[in-house]
Amino acid sequence: MLQIDGWKRVLILLTCVVGLALALPNAFYPRVEAHNDAVADLEAGLSGNGLEELAAGWPSWMPSGLVNLGLDLRGGAHLLAEVQVSDVYEARIKSMWPEVRDLLREERATIGTIRLQPSPVDELRVKISKPEAIQEAASLVRGLARPVVSLTGAGATDLQVSVDGDTIVVQLSEAEKLATDERTVQQALEIVRRRIDEVGTREPTIQRQGADRILIQVPGIGSASELKDIIGTTAQLTFNPVVGRGSNPDASAGIGNEILPSLDEEGVYYTIESAPVVTGEELVDAQPTYDQNGRPAVNFRFNPTGARKFGDYTAENIGSPFAIVLDGEVVSAPTIQSHIPGGSGIITGRFTVEETTNLAVLLRAGALPAGLEFLEERTIGPELGQDSIEAGRIACIVAFVAVLVFMFLSYGTFGLFANIALIINVGLIFGLLSLIGATLTLPGIAGIVLTIGMAVDANVLVFERIREELKTSKGPARAIDLGYEKALSAILDANITTFITAVILFAVGSGPVRGFAITLGLGIMTSVFTAIFVTRLIIVMWFERRRPKTIEV
Repeated sequence: MLQIDGWKRVLILLTCVVGLALALPNAFYPRVEAHNDAVADLEAGLSGNGLEELAAGWPSWMPSGLVNLGLDLRGGAHLLAEVQVSDVYEARIKSMWPEVRDLLREERATIGTIRLQPSPVDELRVKISKPEAIQEAASLVRGLARPVVSLTGAGATDLQVSVDGDTIVVQLSEAEKLATDERTVQQALEIVRRRIDEVGTREPTIQRQGADRILIQVPGIGSASELKDIIGTTAQLTFNPVVGRGSNPDASAGIGNEILPSLDEEGVYYTIESAPVVTGEELVDAQPTYDQNGRPAVNFRFNPTGARKFGDYTAENIGSPFAIVLDGEVVSAPTIQSHIPGGSGIITGRFTVEETTNLAVLLRAGALPAGLEFLEERTIGPELGQDSIEAGRIACIVAFVAVLVFMFLSYGTFGLFANIALIINVGLIFGLLSLIGATLTLPGIAGIVLTIGMAVDANVLVFERIREELKTSKGPARAIDLGYEKALSAILDANITTFITAVILFAVGSGPVRGFAITLGLGIMTSVFTAIFVTRLIIVMWFERRRPKTIEV
């Protein structure tokens, strides 16, 4: 018999109500977006600028999720950055010197004194005073080599150690350079993503292009320069021993040292050891705070390894200055007054509150392993492609109206029921997009247009099946029941195959292709739901009220 259990009716209606409620905020997009931004600012501790009024502009008990608009619909910033992977080689070679120095010093009786020599940026050259022991010294340094961690470098080591007269030459092996390039780009990609996520931007597109380039597109951001301020700083934090202080930037620093300017004191330059004691990679937290004088500062905390290094160094060098270096500038160089256990400290300087907040964000997200060179930057307004946007909107309206008219003319009252289900279907699509925080792009609009065309396909199959059953002189209730029962397999087959296609597009595609796949996949699910359950429930409720002896489909 043509009937639906009471609990099923409640569940179907509840699903429709919840889906349409989730979609409702998109009908008031500017108002709800202002409400969401104001609530986020209030939760972050900000006040003023009418935030309370904006937050009250949308009821707090109502859903407030929105469909994020992509770069082509909303405008935003577009950057193409190249990762300077060669910077990592230099940093890696510099960091080898303390380890090589300490190792060879233990064998001073055999190899004599050691001295760091001027070297190219990708080499470490160490001269010993007893040339006859050069092979033994080189063998000791080779013991520092480690296996390359990559599939392509299996069996290779990370260091290439050679001998040039009485000098040991240490370089990175080719296998290690390839592995380093891959790790550097992947790490830069992840850190860029974390930095952008930290500032709360909506649905950015961050993806690798080629061997060493990263494409960054962030909808809704004011300008490309604003985006560069967020991600362009490497935020390389190091803690280095201080050798001296002066006012001449061109003075001789000495081998293994470098001269860096002071961030606070104009005209002051510090000579520091190039090899750091601790780096920002060992930070686990950084928060904006105030120092004892009430000036903005940044509080930091190391992981256990960094805390041990930091504590050991401060214990052994009480009374010596210690430089805190950020991106090639000495932020401060305090004198170590006592042993600092626990691995925490504070960075002070001439910072504003905004600068300390941004610095804390950068340090928490992690330092970029290498600098970024911006090859392409564009600020994109939402008017870009406005003709395409308008064409997409018109296509949606035309497709929607054409389908509604076709269904009504073809199936009369039953077509009207299908049209109601189609309207609910479109609402459910936007409700799901809002729920999962998906981004709508022009290809996504194309997916919705396609879904509108496909949405009534299941109803057409059912209605045609009901027509055939009516021709066999079955009663209207039995004909409707058999129509749904016999059309079910065809509906599922057609939609499952299309859904598999959408899944494949999402898995192997990127950017616009994924946007199309998401709306297509969600549209298929909502179409099947509305055709099998919603339209049937409407027909059953109509049938129970009218009890017609015959029906026209």
